[in-house]
Amino acid sequence: MNNKTSRFIPVIIAVSIVVGILIGTFYTNHFSGNRLSIINTSSNKLNDLLRIIDDKYVDTVSMGDLVEKAMPQILAELDPHSMYIPAKDVEESNAELKGHFSGIGVSFSIHKDTICINNVIKGGPSEKVGLMPGDRIIAVDDSAFVGKVVNNNSAMRKLKGEKGSSVKLGIYRPGVKETLNFVVVRGDIPVKSVDSYYMITDNIGYVRINKFAETTYAETMIAIATLQQQGAKSLIIDLRNNTGGYMGPAVQIINEFLPKDRLIVYTEGRKSPREEYRSDGRGTNQNTPLVLLTNEISASASEIFSGAIQDNDRGLIIGRRTFGKGLVQQPIDFRDGSSMRLTVARYYTPSGRCIQKPYVRGEGAEYESDILNRFNHGEFFSQDSIKPDTTEIYHTSIGREVYGGGGIMPDIFVAQDTTGYTSYYMTCVNRGVYIEFGFQYTDKNRKKLEEFKDQKSMVAYLKTQNLVEKFVRFAETRGIKRRNLLIHKSYKLLESLIYGSIVNYALDINDYIEYLNETDPTVLKAVDVLEKGEAFPKAPEADKKGK
Repeated sequence: MNNKTSRFIPVIIAVSIVVGILIGTFYTNHFSGNRLSIINTSSNKLNDLLRIIDDKYVDTVSMGDLVEKAMPQILAELDPHSMYIPAKDVEESNAELKGHFSGIGVSFSIHKDTICINNVIKGGPSEKVGLMPGDRIIAVDDSAFVGKVVNNNSAMRKLKGEKGSSVKLGIYRPGVKETLNFVVVRGDIPVKSVDSYYMITDNIGYVRINKFAETTYAETMIAIATLQQQGAKSLIIDLRNNTGGYMGPAVQIINEFLPKDRLIVYTEGRKSPREEYRSDGRGTNQNTPLVLLTNEISASASEIFSGAIQDNDRGLIIGRRTFGKGLVQQPIDFRDGSSMRLTVARYYTPSGRCIQKPYVRGEGAEYESDILNRFNHGEFFSQDSIKPDTTEIYHTSIGREVYGGGGIMPDIFVAQDTTGYTSYYMTCVNRGVYIEFGFQYTDKNRKKLEEFKDQKSMVAYLKTQNLVEKFVRFAETRGIKRRNLLIHKSYKLLESLIYGSIVNYALDINDYIEYLNETDPTVLKAVDVLEKGEAFPKAPEADKKGK
């Protein structure tokens, strides 16, 4: 296995896990209370097997542990998205889609085996007691919490807890000699699914949706209303890296853009009769020019959104082919608090296509490596590398050809920009050295950086600080040899990495995304399309007459 392939495997595995957890389904609202138990009858071979093992096996076996290990393997034999969630993981797996969790209200990262607070949520429990960005958590409930025991999972377990419960934190604050102690009462912390919205030009609004949760419809409508008050006449909705979530909020948002009685999506399965979702004509943005941005991570509810807009010829899809998840999961709870997500239906876009990509039952490894295969085949860099299934041709409302069987193809393809990529740059990215540098620079210069209230003024200052050279010296201390020619070729990319990291630590996610979008080719193409008034698709006949 070559280095190029191996370095993407963790990304693919992580993506597949996230996609598996953030499964999009409207059935959640209907079936979340269902409970099942294994039927203990003599005709049930699985139960017979467990009983025989319990009665006769040579060693003592924990039957509970055996069942826990068997459940995921059984479901994995069905399809890539049916899954089992142990009781201890259910709350965490549902938290983001519920739109909130109970915690202390900080974002943090771990540096040198210590929890470092990056930002404190305004109005949250930690801000109320006086915690500040840059603080280090070194003790929890009077016990030291530093060193090898500190990782993301252990930190979350320590800081999260029931609403109203309290936790005592020992804090090291740079410049203060003694340890500071704070008692924080945990509260509901919102988990935003719209993590950025702003005016990208004088009349174009930009909204980024990172998942479809219970609060997404309300968050999106607030964002759109705010932008329109600021002068937005058209919209860019960014669904890149949005792995899905609940189908209901996606349907609600789509409804805002469609005239009455347009099919949005329908679901159907062996035991699930066809169920259609149509627009009610009450949408507030039925004529607003619209562009959606997608990529290979956009999945599930993101694809329902993209498919409905594309098939109804309501706007343009710009970017790269989506993930290809067209299976609907029903959440089913067990008596012990564990849960499973069982595939019960497929969803279909208005033209009748199911965009689920091919899979072989029980062969999850190949399915999980699909995005890596797309990369290796050149699909990220050339539209000609995409081979649609020409046996599954469908048509939009005005007769444009679209394809099923493997994600949503964009109306306008934008290749991943590799200009300036060098081995030096990729090493810095893969080792995450720029993240460590960004944190340390922010930490040492926090007082100065607090003078800047937006990314534009902060970046203007950072450009005067010769940060690429400082970063290169820092990278040398982390074992990355200086390569002057390669550094020169990658200079702009290195600047973007460094400035972006600092903006993210010193300001917030909205400023970070705004900074990245300034040079993002997909975003720039969307702006160009909207400024030219080309957001509404044209019928094939109209294209021919225009030639």
